[in-house]
Amino acid sequence: MLNRYPLWKYLLILVVVALGFVYALPNLYTPDPAVQISGQSGSVEVDQALVDRVREQLNQADIDIKNIELGENNILVRLRHEDAQMQARRKLQEALGFDYVVALNLAPTTPEWLEALGASPMRLGLDLSGGVHFLMEVDVESAIETRQEINADEMKSTLREEGLRYSSVDVNDEQSIVARFRSAELRDQAVELLQDEYSTLVFTQDQNEEGDYRFVARLSETAVAEVEDYALGQNLVTLRNRVNELGVSEPVVQRQGGSRIIVQLPGVQDTAEAKRVIGKTANLEFRLEAGPDTMVSMKESFPYRSETDRQRFGSAELERQIILTGDHVANATSSFDAETNMPQVNITLDGLGGTKMHRATRDNIGRRMGVLFIEHKTRTDYEINEAGERVEVRENYVEREVISLATIQSALGKQFRITGLESPAEASELALLLRAGALAAPMYFVEERTIGPSLGAENIQTGLKSVVIGLGLVLAFMLVYYKVFGIFANLALAANILLLVAVMSLLGATLTLPGIAGIVLTVGMAVDANVLIFSRIREELKAGMPPQSAIYKGYEQAFVSILDANITTLLVAVILYAIGTGPVQGFAVTLSIGILTSMFTAIMGTRALANLVYGRRRNLKKIWI
Repeated sequence: MLNRYPLWKYLLILVVVALGFVYALPNLYTPDPAVQISGQSGSVEVDQALVDRVREQLNQADIDIKNIELGENNILVRLRHEDAQMQARRKLQEALGFDYVVALNLAPTTPEWLEALGASPMRLGLDLSGGVHFLMEVDVESAIETRQEINADEMKSTLREEGLRYSSVDVNDEQSIVARFRSAELRDQAVELLQDEYSTLVFTQDQNEEGDYRFVARLSETAVAEVEDYALGQNLVTLRNRVNELGVSEPVVQRQGGSRIIVQLPGVQDTAEAKRVIGKTANLEFRLEAGPDTMVSMKESFPYRSETDRQRFGSAELERQIILTGDHVANATSSFDAETNMPQVNITLDGLGGTKMHRATRDNIGRRMGVLFIEHKTRTDYEINEAGERVEVRENYVEREVISLATIQSALGKQFRITGLESPAEASELALLLRAGALAAPMYFVEERTIGPSLGAENIQTGLKSVVIGLGLVLAFMLVYYKVFGIFANLALAANILLLVAVMSLLGATLTLPGIAGIVLTVGMAVDANVLIFSRIREELKAGMPPQSAIYKGYEQAFVSILDANITTLLVAVILYAIGTGPVQGFAVTLSIGILTSMFTAIMGTRALANLVYGRRRNLKKIWI
């Protein structure tokens, strides 16, 4: 019996190992420290003039620049020294102002020929090479105020429908609804009507000095806790959706305390885009345009978002009453208008949103409806404190701008489109934010860190040390104990690690410290398969079987046991990935890939080497094992 492989199997192994080498190669190239500049919104232009301005500012600050690259919507400044990153970011943010986002980055140095093949380095987690860390504060007071404003609008509609005349229904600074009536009888009737419908509100009645009969409706303590919890929970879901839209591997989005959320984006490549999209609290409001006879107290004036419209029309007056908000958007996609070829966003509302939109537009055909874009932002300024030090000061502010003001041609339903956008980038960004979901309450940056490789250096050294020691001991044991077949196992083990790194790089997986533990475990499991095979060969030789037959029997008989053991471990890894988060998922991914690559190298790889060395020798009398 001869142990021979057909030529195609040898070629398959060579091709797989060669591809593994190519796609693992980018991990040898150390990334450059860099800063990345992009517009605060998709409509802000990033061009060569801005590149020249950036270069001038950095030269004035004596910062050593390696290269400046102009991308489609951003500028990447590669620096020669990591220590210059913070200085460059501070200088550029101060010089460029609030229209631009300046973020730290690690720019890959993969050669162009590897990039052309689709090869890129493996991402490292926050605990190894860093990434972006945000601490966000949720404005729960704003969520309560918004809930009360909605309640106030609905109360007005209910009172009008029942014919109960009121002087005013407003939300005061204490987030309470204050309704005024001209008589105690009207007030009592209103309270009796509304109490059953608004069970979460506590109603009190009084009379002020002006002679108005009032009721004050406050949210109960239980209702306030529910609103706060809902706002934080909804923001968590929305942020996770936005992170998924960014395509970040193994992100951490979790609650901290009563009103804060931690967002960690390990291995993120476009930190400026992440900061802009994650940190943006954007929503839409649909309102009717105010008419000439609309009371001054019932309308508001807003500037246009488009610079062209702002110069032509200045601002638009809209009614205070909101038809609906972006909370009712079920889906949003960007496209181009077939007639004008201008960018637009196609909106699909949920069932309740479609009903509200239809009800509001069917009676107002011919009037114009405005789409109001609302952003809660944070801007950074620099002041001199009492000690004479230059300190960073953050200010929270709100921007409300009209995207479009279009005539209602017919009653609208669940699907319609938003036009008036200046660029495809702006349309795409708006669609992303709406598709990912509106935030239930505004959020502001409390803390922002980009964790560089220096903080993860100790973890990297520890992880590599564990891999090297484990690998060295395994290689030495296999070489001493199994001799020539130990060499086969060691070569297969090296190919296994190569393929593991290549597959993780191809999949865009993020390597964390638990992931390195998965690699160490994979090393042991890969050798374990060979130990089973080689032990079986030894048993067959002791039983008097010829070497060629022993080799054949060893691989054939041990295969079932190896397959069973690896399938059960793979099932555990899949379960870990399904129920785990963050680092646990990283361990599961590394372990799963390692199991599959070790099955290939430990069984097919070592057998190919054994067949190549011993397979064609008819009079084989002895093998070194």
